Amino acid sequence: MQFPIKAKLKDGTPVELVLAENDDVAAVQDLYRVIVEEGTSYPHQHPLDREGVVDYWFRGKTTIVAYSTEDPRAEGLLGAFYLKPNWPGRARKVANAGFIVAPAWRNKGLGWLLGATMLDYARSLGYHSVIFNLVFSQNPVARALWVKLGFSDLGVIPRAVENADGTYQDAVIMFCSLK
Repeated sequence: MQFPIKAKLKDGTPVELVLAENDDVAAVQDLYRVIVEEGTSYPHQHPLDREGVVDYWFRGKTTIVAYSTEDPRAEGLLGAFYLKPNWPGRARKVANAGFIVAPAWRNKGLGWLLGATMLDYARSLGYHSVIFNLVFSQNPVARALWVKLGFSDLGVIPRAVENADGTYQDAVIMFCSLK
């Protein structure tokens, strides 16, 4: 699989998916701050500093970022995903991935595009499957997207995620075979 990838969203907006570089760290950090503050999809309780973003989103991972091709500077980062082995050594053929989509770009097909691209990219890198270790049970949009892309539930970790109001929600482990 070769990057950049040019595509169009449901509304016709042209986007480009590219391999992230050092220049993209600040954009990922800004968007990830928004995602963490929403509190609906990632375990962090506080935004990460630059080094934390590099560690969580870049180090030991391949990171893909999405920008509008109409005016990338004006639109900023639309979304991103990282791909990495979930485990080392003998289990390295099982991938793990994480996704973020800017609030203004949701429900336009960007999540589906990022997910489908990740699956194709994982196949091209020789992964046999992809596992998501922590899908928030109270995030039905994400769960429905993953099912649409071929994922199924493997199990549930009861009360794994603390909500902002002090209540808890389950985490769902989801899996997709690439063979």
